[in-house]
Amino acid sequence: MGTAQRPGFDTEALRRGIEEHTAATLLSLYADDAELRVVDRNTQPSSPRVLHGRDEIGELLEDVYGRDMSHKLERCVVDGDSVAFSESCEYPDGVRVLAESMASLRDGKIVEQTMIQAWDE
Repeated sequence: MGTAQRPGFDTEALRRGIEEHTAATLLSLYADDAELRVVDRNTQPSSPRVLHGRDEIGELLEDVYGRDMSHKLERCVVDGDSVAFSESCEYPDGVRVLAESMASLRDGKIVEQTMIQAWDE
């Protein structure tokens, strides 16, 4: 009798999506009922921006990865049903952005993510 293996998180799809600016690839990593909380200068911890479901998350991903800027996955760590990753970005004028994310997984898909981002001002 064998043990069914649970699907794992696709770290290479994460890297491709981020570095190749492919929002559709990134969106494929989210469960239909996923929730994304964004904390930054404008949406601070007491009132984060909260996106529900793939439609809302997809709009954000299309906006961010449609911009004229570079994106690089710096580090990604998967441990059981959790993933953490760091992303660095740079606009053509030299302004840099750093985003840190921690997410919970279900069946290899992101179901809950908190992203904290900071940028040069």
